[in-house]
Amino acid sequence: MAAALERGAGRFRHGGMTQDDMTATLASARAALTEGRSKEALDAVRALMDRGGEGPALYGLEAQALLKTGDESGAEVAADRALSLDVREARALCVKGDILSRRGEFRDANAYYGGLMRLLEGAAPSLDADLREGLERARALRQRLTGDMLQTLQAELRGAGFSEERSHPRFRHALDLALGRKALYMPQPKAFYYPELPASQFYRREDFPWMDRVEAATEAMLGELNGVLGQENESFAPYAQTMPNMPKPPGDLLIDSMDWSACFLWRDGQETAYATRCPQTMAALKDAPLCRIRGRSPQVMFSQLKAGARIPPHHGYVNTRLVCHVPLIVPDGCRFRVGNETRHWKRGEAWVFDDTIEHEAMNDSASDRVILIFDIWHPALSEEERHLVGTLLEAMDAYSPNPATWE
Repeated sequence: MAAALERGAGRFRHGGMTQDDMTATLASARAALTEGRSKEALDAVRALMDRGGEGPALYGLEAQALLKTGDESGAEVAADRALSLDVREARALCVKGDILSRRGEFRDANAYYGGLMRLLEGAAPSLDADLREGLERARALRQRLTGDMLQTLQAELRGAGFSEERSHPRFRHALDLALGRKALYMPQPKAFYYPELPASQFYRREDFPWMDRVEAATEAMLGELNGVLGQENESFAPYAQTMPNMPKPPGDLLIDSMDWSACFLWRDGQETAYATRCPQTMAALKDAPLCRIRGRSPQVMFSQLKAGARIPPHHGYVNTRLVCHVPLIVPDGCRFRVGNETRHWKRGEAWVFDDTIEHEAMNDSASDRVILIFDIWHPALSEEERHLVGTLLEAMDAYSPNPATWE
């Protein structure tokens, strides 16, 4: 950060001082300002200006030194001059925020402080003391304004009938985004994007009434799962495997690892022998709108995550399907994040999510976690769209078969 400030000091006209001398003088001015010797810093800056120095960082130093010596009007002039040359000049942003805050013009101060925070966040340990202090003032004002705004918004929304418990989760999500309480995550399918489909991180359980039958079969499915778990070496295999004739992705610790393994009942649109061995599980999915595409889907599997294992953040391949989880063996400490929402699996409580939104899974327990996973058509697609999407993807596979295009 110091080097950047020195380089940003601007252009120097020759006037009896070498570039090295002027850089050293500038560094001395910054050191004096940092140590609270504001008058000395100002004198050094003015000496540089007398010898032809100019530039946004130099004017920013002048503004900070003037403000600390009590010349608020002069400081604002210098800060404005610096920002007219570079709107990212840190000390000028800090001075403008400080001056406007002193005047009680908090919203305008927040605009400058916000620019300072965006510029300096993450660099705080290496900053000069005056900038670290300015960053803290910026954070404090931001928190104060956010709190005041939140109180006002809550009062207005309560008057309009808003309820954290009863109002639509989509509005609650929008409110969290607007207030900065959550980050925005968007669908990012790796292989195929179908435009204008609604996208939710987790979908409302009540929108899938056929899931009642699935959840009701939890104990039966668990019994069948225990039957195949008894033959783990035969039935479960690494979920992510090295593709024939393809290099192994560097750094992917889950490739060919039993930390994340699966027993497929249906795989790439074909029934396996385990579907026959798990008839109650397949019967429970009778009413589910399974995504059927030759060579791709449905995928129905028992997915096992070993104790202490983690599936890193990733995205699915197509947004024309959604993914369903039915928790079967879920020790405490197992979490699943989609976008900005994290949930804990609970046995027999299913959910539906969009896997093209960044997601990850964690098993922080001392036992293995096993869930049933299957994919369904996105409910917003018409029967015609499903048929056409399936035809398109099957035709694409005919020219470029690639098992990695369907997670």
